[in-house]
Amino acid sequence: MNNLTIEKTKSTLKVIGDANAGKIELSGSSFPENAAEFFTPILKWISSYMLEGAESIIVDFKVDYVNSSSIKYISDIIEKIEMFHKAGGAGVINWYYAEDDEDIQDMGNEFAEDVSVPFNLIQE
Repeated sequence: MNNLTIEKTKSTLKVIGDANAGKIELSGSSFPENAAEFFTPILKWISSYMLEGAESIIVDFKVDYVNSSSIKYISDIIEKIEMFHKAGGAGVINWYYAEDDEDIQDMGNEFAEDVSVPFNLIQE
């Protein structure tokens, strides 16, 4: 399986999907003009990774700003990990936030409340 690399722009996240390590990291700010166009390859990569017999996946969110349309797709990513976890896979979500960023911390808390997959809130 191929790795996934999407370079950061001023309005989109940097994304690194490492199939060998079983990990995907999304970092930066997300307010793309077309959220569906940006997030679809990420969702497809995660689905393909899981379908190829993956036993575990770690998702690291290191976001500092997310608009409402991006939140919907982040929710979709978390939902995929939740389904993987419920099906017996080892999924982990790490949600990083800056000490003084209550909005991102609160967003992580809200996502964590809705899932059973291990969800770690990590202050940087």
